[in-house]
Amino acid sequence: MAKFLDTTGVSYHLQQLINNANERLILISPFLKISERIRQSLEDKDRLKTDIRIIYGKNELQPEENNWLRSLQSVRSSFCKNLHAKCYLNEKEAIITSMNLYEFSQINNNEMGIYVSKSEEPELYQDIYGETMRLVRISDEIRISVEKVAAEEKNAGVSANTSGTGYCIRCKKIIAMKPSQPYCPDCFKVWSKYRNKKYEEICCHMCGKENTSTMSKPVCLDCYKKNKNKIAKKAG
Repeated sequence: MAKFLDTTGVSYHLQQLINNANERLILISPFLKISERIRQSLEDKDRLKTDIRIIYGKNELQPEENNWLRSLQSVRSSFCKNLHAKCYLNEKEAIITSMNLYEFSQINNNEMGIYVSKSEEPELYQDIYGETMRLVRISDEIRISVEKVAAEEKNAGVSANTSGTGYCIRCKKIIAMKPSQPYCPDCFKVWSKYRNKKYEEICCHMCGKENTSTMSKPVCLDCYKKNKNKIAKKAG
């Protein structure tokens, strides 16, 4: 059953949500000025190579904030235009709240929120997760286009489908194209802790476009239709 949270409850459950994340952590907040306590928790999750996404909506990041984010290897941050939602979730629980991921809000504002457990409210959690992933996709489009242009320049116009290169379905790093091994070494280490072949990732192994990919189905439908024979060969 969903639970109402006051300011103190939101702060407490947000900290616990971060601490309890094992596979994935998504933090959506227009403003970023992260408290020292949450920084320490995120740094710990970074050391454990938890997949962390931070989506923000105000692009005036201070140099200190920007440099700190860049120092974390497992954290990917991206900008989402017109973002006003505040939502935080891991693979087991979610919080929708008025509280920004902003130190001032946690200390000075009167906030409210709703806590949702996946085990108790699976449909509600899935609705929240679905909308969260939509925000992840639209916030990442500019970064993806830049990465794809850089990759195309590097490969002198040779596409992933003809050069034998592909993309890690979790972090989009360019790797060898092999559908039976669609993760880069670092992401595979994280995935192998649980070995859930139906765990949803964020991009197609072949084209790198946004797609709900899994270990068992690592390529999008378009790539599969166009490259059936090549996929079968590479899977061997």
